[in-house]
Amino acid sequence: MLVIFFGAYALVDGAFIIGATLANWRHMENHWLPMLQGILGVFVGVLTFRLPAVTALGLLIYIAAWSLATGALEIVAAIELRKVMKGELWLLLSGICSVIFAFLLMLNPFAAAIGLLWLIAVWAVVFGVLLIGLSFKLLRHSGALHQSQKPSFAT
Repeated sequence: MLVIFFGAYALVDGAFIIGATLANWRHMENHWLPMLQGILGVFVGVLTFRLPAVTALGLLIYIAAWSLATGALEIVAAIELRKVMKGELWLLLSGICSVIFAFLLMLNPFAAAIGLLWLIAVWAVVFGVLLIGLSFKLLRHSGALHQSQKPSFAT
């Protein structure tokens, strides 16, 4: 059952990232980062569904590799985002969270397989909170952009 949930999550997450990247293609300077992240998610999701008899250790390696790659891409994207926004930290923290999660999974895979559900739950909550923080920061930033683009009517 965990295999199905993980495969569905990775596939849907990747598809949404690809869709958002394509929808905002003209407005993005480095669209290759989220596109690569989306493609990676779709690939891992499809691979998980194509190999349903994958063992818990195999799934653990998939999750760790995906989390490590996604975290690294988020860290790079956060560095790029700092060129546009001052003080942006949420995406960087979520990337670091994903990298730490991957290393914890790889540290002791057999023990991690037993505690995987709790580890995934904690990671998902922390990751979700960090991305919610990022969304509020981006919302404020986009509001500031719209305010600065309003025409001034000098009399």
